[in-house]
Amino acid sequence: MNSNDNIELLKECDSGTKMAVSSIDEVIDKVSDEKFKNMLVTFKDKHTILGNEIHGLLSSCNEEDKEPNPVAKGMSWIKTNVMLSMKDNDKTVADIITDGCNMGIKSLNRYLNQYTAADADSRKICNELISIEEKFAKDIRCYL
Repeated sequence: MNSNDNIELLKECDSGTKMAVSSIDEVIDKVSDEKFKNMLVTFKDKHTILGNEIHGLLSSCNEEDKEPNPVAKGMSWIKTNVMLSMKDNDKTVADIITDGCNMGIKSLNRYLNQYTAADADSRKICNELISIEEKFAKDIRCYL
């Protein structure tokens, strides 16, 4: 793996996994439904495992991982805290996480289109991350 597109795509995926983990950490203590809380833990674990795999691939190329954009992370934090201050319940958390999943899906698809020279393995990882986001957004609809 030496294509710049591979590295850039993997860095964006890495950033996305970190953003998802951070977002879940912000809201998980606000969830009262035990099943929903367990779903969030599983969702977080999937991102952590995939993020570790991505980190290993980047390290093998002597590349640094990528932190989420500080502005995006700050905006997410503000939105989350404002929404939770208005209504602190499972529906609000489901709404916040669904929006995050949708933003992740949109961004990752944009990066797939942008980094067209990325190899099949890098694209597969990105598509796996998209699938995780899509499935979770669907699975938590019952909490909206």
